[in-house]
Amino acid sequence: MSLPLDRDTITLFVANFYGAIRQDRELGPIFDARIGDHWQEHLARLAEFWSTVMLGTREYKGNVFGKHMVLSEIEPHHFARWLALFEANAAALFAPDTCTELMTTARRIAASLQLGLSGERAAVDAGPTPAPTPLAEQQLSRRPR
Repeated sequence: MSLPLDRDTITLFVANFYGAIRQDRELGPIFDARIGDHWQEHLARLAEFWSTVMLGTREYKGNVFGKHMVLSEIEPHHFARWLALFEANAAALFAPDTCTELMTTARRIAASLQLGLSGERAAVDAGPTPAPTPLAEQQLSRRPR
């Protein structure tokens, strides 16, 4: 599929991706233990987060880093699994260039969280900082100054 990246498709992506997370034998129990019966609220917050990050909507008001720093059960290998599921779901919905942009952002976020949690970067390498992508430049140019 090759959907445009907009608020509606981000919401669809988040629902599909976290549906896969919940079914995953390794990650599912970790997420379910923390989120419990609050999945709908969590998915809405995640859609706000990814819309803010990818589209510059500024919907998300929160502290992603702080929320994740209390998760002692997360180990470095969990980040690689999360990224693999993220990429599979992104590739199923979006064109390759959009998938690449999503993955670049997801890898940076995962690397930052992993570094904060364990002090390790080995399992998730964000790589060198790439030049801004056309989508990112377009979104930045629309932001009010």
